[in-house]
Amino acid sequence: MQTAIATVCLSGTLEEKLAAIAAARFTGVEIFENDLLSFNGTPADVRRMVGDLGLRIVTFQPFRDFEGMPEPQRSKVFSRAERKFDVMQELGCDLLLICSNVSEQSLGGVDRAAADFRELGERAAARGLRVAYEALAWGRHVSDYRDAWEVVRRAAHPAVGLVLDSFHVLVRNTDLGAMRAIPSDRIFLVQIADAPRLEMDYLSWSRHYRCFPGQGELAVDAFMEALQATGYDGLLSHEIFSDRFRAGSARSVAIDGQRSFLFLLDELRRRTATPVPGMPVLPARAVCHGIEFVEFAVDEPAAAKFEKLLEGLGFRKAGVHRTKAVTRWSQGDINVVVNTDKEGFAHAFQIVHGSAVCAIALRVDDAAAAVDRALSLLDRPFSQPVGPGELDIPAVRGLGGSLLYFVDRKSRLADIWAVDFEPVEHLACASAPLLTRYDHVSQSMHDEEMLTWLLFYTSLLEVKKTRVQDVVDPGGVVQSQVVATDDGSLRLVLNASQSQRTLASRFVSQVFGAGVQHIALATEDIFRTTAHMRAAGVDLLRIPENYYDDLEARTELSPEEISRLRESGILYDREGAAEYYQAYTNTLDNGFFFEIVERRGYAGFGAANAPIRLAAQARLAPATMPRI
Repeated sequence: MQTAIATVCLSGTLEEKLAAIAAARFTGVEIFENDLLSFNGTPADVRRMVGDLGLRIVTFQPFRDFEGMPEPQRSKVFSRAERKFDVMQELGCDLLLICSNVSEQSLGGVDRAAADFRELGERAAARGLRVAYEALAWGRHVSDYRDAWEVVRRAAHPAVGLVLDSFHVLVRNTDLGAMRAIPSDRIFLVQIADAPRLEMDYLSWSRHYRCFPGQGELAVDAFMEALQATGYDGLLSHEIFSDRFRAGSARSVAIDGQRSFLFLLDELRRRTATPVPGMPVLPARAVCHGIEFVEFAVDEPAAAKFEKLLEGLGFRKAGVHRTKAVTRWSQGDINVVVNTDKEGFAHAFQIVHGSAVCAIALRVDDAAAAVDRALSLLDRPFSQPVGPGELDIPAVRGLGGSLLYFVDRKSRLADIWAVDFEPVEHLACASAPLLTRYDHVSQSMHDEEMLTWLLFYTSLLEVKKTRVQDVVDPGGVVQSQVVATDDGSLRLVLNASQSQRTLASRFVSQVFGAGVQHIALATEDIFRTTAHMRAAGVDLLRIPENYYDDLEARTELSPEEISRLRESGILYDREGAAEYYQAYTNTLDNGFFFEIVERRGYAGFGAANAPIRLAAQARLAPATMPRI
């Protein structure tokens, strides 16, 4: 199968859109009429530009309010169609996409519509052109792909075919069984779009909230299986109307579009055990067993303060890099790398972003296969020189210009700490570690980036996504979505906000880009852990008294339990018999902070407590980070 994308999906001028589409390795482009009308040149100029980029124009669209019009409007729409045919011939495009009529003047009747299309097919064929009919979910008389197919079937003209658009089919929960019986040669174009499940009118839903497959909640996989049953092996195209896409980078969105097709078709191949013609076979999604380490790029003054905090959290210095100014701090199954080296990637990252997380290393089954899949999905590779004997850890570019490393237990990468680091000897410590493992990592980003990184993680790793959740911040609403493995060994929380006054947005502004805003570390005894941290001088976030008064009123916790939570500054949540305990350090100068959690059979993230935590942090914001 070949892939295309409509110009309406992207921001920018027509020239910028076409360049982005070509760079993302699409073979075709749908020219949206508005992009042509606003272009400062002729259709022939567009044809040359498209050809020079190695693309072809697969359709010109949309042509609206055609079928079922009474006279004199009927004659006028046929004249309008002839003018569009003139433009198409100048563009070098042979297919006109026609949307089902929404005009109040239109008349119903399948036979009337079929007769109109039969006549239009004759006119198109005389010019060597074709027309394709699409059922809009809000069409006046035709809003179901089955009715549109019946119109095409009765028109019985070789130049008249069907457009199947996954959005229009799936938002109406239309049965897919009939699709399987449609002859593949009568399907002229298939458009693929996803969307979140919303309660709103179809037009608004379509115009503002579409997204690429894998970014939403529609049954696109079932749609693709029904399409596969027809034997269709023609063009797949994206037609996405999205406020987020129009606010983002055209090149980034175009790459997301191609990545989503690669992911969609690879998953289809795996589910059905059927090859997809013309599509590469990708390595399987990487199975992740947790985080091997998180690396902080810091300058020397910041390193002293940060390492003191790590000591207060119960970490010990476990190793020093053999050739670089890099230290390893460990506790339980947690490794934190502090990089103050004056050369290399981390140093360049620190200059741009300040002291911040510059890399995360994931422990996977096969690191080489993980990188191979990433590159197949158009992720950007990363490499830098390594010293003699040092490990070259495979990596790709991650969020905000950071790195995502991959290590495994089947290669030499299993010996990373012994190969690259000199161990630091410590006296034996009989007590159990305060913290045991990484619980979750929270990443904040620009609103228009959120769908990009959701697709990045879900297409690369064997993870599932939760529904988007709105979290109330004193400065606005933050949208939060989690991607996680089934066993919870990896949990990533993605946060974004349209408001520039939320803590998430202010963090992104402070560090000049998206990044890790907080890391949650798991403990088996949060009361013991927080008591140790306070004794070690760690500043923990103060929680308002009113929170505990309310907690006592709405839970069955005893006064003694409430008092213990209050004294320790611990937040509490419960789902059935499952319990969740949370505490936070105060934010550092750049807005980063640690969270300490104890789970007792609890699967969530304490969403009910998030507004309390955010309000408490906002009160301290003037002392820790500038307000916008």
